[in-house]
Amino acid sequence: MPSDAERAWEALLRAHARLVPRFDREVQQATALPLTWYDVLLELNSAGGRMTMGRLAERVVLSRTRVSRLVDELARAGMVGREANPADGRSAFAVITEEGRRRFLDAAPVYLDAIEREVGGPLTGDELRTLTTTLEKLGGDLGRST
Repeated sequence: MPSDAERAWEALLRAHARLVPRFDREVQQATALPLTWYDVLLELNSAGGRMTMGRLAERVVLSRTRVSRLVDELARAGMVGREANPADGRSAFAVITEEGRRRFLDAAPVYLDAIEREVGGPLTGDELRTLTTTLEKLGGDLGRST
């Protein structure tokens, strides 16, 4: 019989596996923006428009290599640029462009509506607050706002 911790982890993984593809499909259908791109643009926008590649990798919870590829894709699409980091020649900043900010702002309502419907809809206010507190405790300083 699985422990409570194992059951909680399984439930979290199942919820993630069910919700992320739904959010991705909905955002892409409405805005042609993959959810992974949205996530990068969200973090850059939230950070005032630029962030080191290392910090961006931490925030979007991807490997530096994967984030670098995503930033390259976003740069080809005109949504992100790269700037050298004068304080550290080994690192660079990812910088959101006006086009990236516009596309992010176009996609945000679609994503937020999906979150409200899929997460907020089936849960009561008390359940949402408990879930938030619990996940923030597990996530430590990686918690972030949408």
